[in-house]
Amino acid sequence: MLKAVILIGGPQKGTRFRPLSFEVPKPLFPVAGVPMIQHHIEACAQVPGMQEILLIGFYQPDEALTQFLEAAQQEFNLPVRYLQEFAPLGTGGGLYHFRDQILAGAPEAFFVLNADVCSDFPLSAMLDAHRRQRHPFLLLGTTANRTQSLNYGCIVENPQTHEVLHYVEKPSTFISDIINCGIYLFSPEALKPLRDVFQRNQQDGQLCLALGEESPGSWPGAGTIRLEQDVFSALAGQGQIYVHLTDGIWSQIKSAGSALYASRLYLGRYQITHPERLARHTPGGPRIRGNVYIHPTAKVAPSAVLGPNVSIGKGVTIGEGVRLRESIVLHGATLQEHTCVLHSIVGWGSTVGRWSRVEGTPNDPNPNDPRARMDSESLFKDGKLLPAITILGCRVRIPAEVLILNSIVLPHKELSRSFTNQIIL
Repeated sequence: MLKAVILIGGPQKGTRFRPLSFEVPKPLFPVAGVPMIQHHIEACAQVPGMQEILLIGFYQPDEALTQFLEAAQQEFNLPVRYLQEFAPLGTGGGLYHFRDQILAGAPEAFFVLNADVCSDFPLSAMLDAHRRQRHPFLLLGTTANRTQSLNYGCIVENPQTHEVLHYVEKPSTFISDIINCGIYLFSPEALKPLRDVFQRNQQDGQLCLALGEESPGSWPGAGTIRLEQDVFSALAGQGQIYVHLTDGIWSQIKSAGSALYASRLYLGRYQITHPERLARHTPGGPRIRGNVYIHPTAKVAPSAVLGPNVSIGKGVTIGEGVRLRESIVLHGATLQEHTCVLHSIVGWGSTVGRWSRVEGTPNDPNPNDPRARMDSESLFKDGKLLPAITILGCRVRIPAEVLILNSIVLPHKELSRSFTNQIIL
């Protein structure tokens, strides 16, 4: 018997995902046509012996999350439950707090997946590795170049046994080109080190309060546990943590730009996993170039040219002569006749007028470096907005015959002219 836990965070996270996270919790943002965490759930559901999937986070269980959970349970015929933290507890605090629910039924092991990663999720391979050599912690690792590895948790392994000898989260100098993917397989005994951290946090907090060094409001609490710093770094080299390396697709989804890149990776993956989700060129239909997802309820004019790497959501209207490439068009948006949308995300219910152009600048990994990853994007440099993908927030109105280039338009804005390299408040 197996279980899976997906760590979805909370509203205090995902600030780099704004303005898109204003309208929907980041884990439910559509990537390649389905909510971000549906890719995780699909992968977990395919593992033989999977009995339950738990989502842990600090989001209020609103209507969108409730509907998603109900739909997921019906589609995958598995219990999918949401466990809400009483406060943000870090990457390990929720696991310890809900340990009884995780261990109910005595699972052999449980997967732990961060919601903000894109991957082909080699969970069966991780399970095989775990069963060959059982240890409390198995981490999924991949490689990055020397410079970009500093943005991730870095792993030094024994190349013969794959034991993690040293672990540093976002080091200041080069440690290793093996990085943590944020996908794990834990044995039930993995919760014992989390208990030790909790008890140590309790003692430290009581001591600080007794000495008057901390006020109760400023102390994060004993329940806050960081898997990476409090557990992995502490236990590395003690024969408890091992790494399983993958050369499959992987990327973080920290920003809108990385969501667009993740959509491209998943659309390419659909060729193998879900070919039925990819649009095909048909007589009298729009011209399809490369991998394109079109929701069945979308209305697309036959003279439109779509792709590559395009995702079109529910109820979208695409007019005659539209050119759409490397973009996500969300629920209820309208692209009027002869618009051009490149490297952009068009928000829910937004409208782009006739003959207008919405264009961004991609921030993709270096295609000539097989170890390159998405850079941690900073929106500003020297007080100026850097070129990046263009984002139209919810219910934005773009008039006819204007250019929106490398800009972010906040929700409910009605523009009257062109903009370049601006955040439009």
